[in-house]
Amino acid sequence: MSELEIAVSELQRRRKAGETFLLVDVREQWEYDLCRIDGARLIPMRTIPANLQLLDGEEDVICYCHHGQRSLDVAAWLRAQGVENAQSLAGGIDRWSVEIDPTVPRY
Repeated sequence: MSELEIAVSELQRRRKAGETFLLVDVREQWEYDLCRIDGARLIPMRTIPANLQLLDGEEDVICYCHHGQRSLDVAAWLRAQGVENAQSLAGGIDRWSVEIDPTVPRY
């Protein structure tokens, strides 16, 4: 795993510690309606460029998708735009469901 990715266990640790970060779901609305990680903000991948100003702040930005590829692309793009604190959740919401919270439905 590169520094561009964050493990689900590390995300869970940071949540439990009360750390401040922006959790961004880059999936589509229909996917978000199926399941989500509590506290996530939906900004579909295709709308990320139009919402760059929301992500270019002091907070760390952690993106996730279904399995981690779209969010990895988004995190890499955000870093290229100067959002140095952008990361992708390795394995996406699917891994989150398997390893952290089995109440989150898998699809």
